[in-house]
Amino acid sequence: MTVTFLFCLPTIVGALTVYLSDASKARKTSYRIIAPWIPVFLFFVITLALALEGWACWLMILPVFLIAASLGGLLGGYLKARNMNNKLSISTLVLLPLLLSPLESMIESLPGTYKAYTYIDIDAPADKIWRNVTRVMEIPEAEDTGYLTRTLGFPRPVKAELNYEGVGAYRKAIFTNGLVFHETVTEYQDLQKMVFNIKAHPHEIPSTTLDEHVVIGGDYFDVLSGTYELEKLPNGIHRLHLYSYFKMNTTFNFYAGLWGKWIMKDIQNNILKIEKQRSESM
Repeated sequence: MTVTFLFCLPTIVGALTVYLSDASKARKTSYRIIAPWIPVFLFFVITLALALEGWACWLMILPVFLIAASLGGLLGGYLKARNMNNKLSISTLVLLPLLLSPLESMIESLPGTYKAYTYIDIDAPADKIWRNVTRVMEIPEAEDTGYLTRTLGFPRPVKAELNYEGVGAYRKAIFTNGLVFHETVTEYQDLQKMVFNIKAHPHEIPSTTLDEHVVIGGDYFDVLSGTYELEKLPNGIHRLHLYSYFKMNTTFNFYAGLWGKWIMKDIQNNILKIEKQRSESM
């Protein structure tokens, strides 16, 4: 979970792949771009087979690895074309991670807070919508439309329970594979707004549920709060807003934060669609 590993290492692998290749192949731009992908995919397969990395982590970092490896391949091709025996340049590339990694470890990761905002329009009375917001009955797998989270192997939502309606209430959002969000209501306006703090306890989540790098409440990713707001629109339509705040704690939040938003929006859109369908049909 470092910039050195995610960006520098695949660049060097790509450069070495092309530089150590036959000169006739290294002249081709297409070879410089595509050939470095081979060791990346080999690494991908080996780490998955040995359970060194999870499927979710690999899907998130694979685009970076492939782009960085191709850039490295272009660099390796340039070095090979410029000087067939440029051993100093290659040696410098190989040693670069050993130089950068200790320097990066001295830089503290800067926690960043992000907002994931979603909404949906529902043709139903406010009281019916609000019943499906505060408490969510059992969700069959057929109703689940969280395509991104499903692809990444994230747990899917099962139900949400609320002990009472008001400030201080305890809401429990239950997902598959033992993932539970413990929510405390901090602001409540009936049929209008509900704000709640969110806490996931990593020790409650089985180790097989999420990769350690993306476990909620872990060292790198945590969900902080959520808010439902119900807005009345013309012609009996209501707009249900759902937004959440989450925290990333890495040295590359500029990239991890994007994935965090995509994941949270996918979860929220999934829930909103279920609440819409139930409110309009029940």
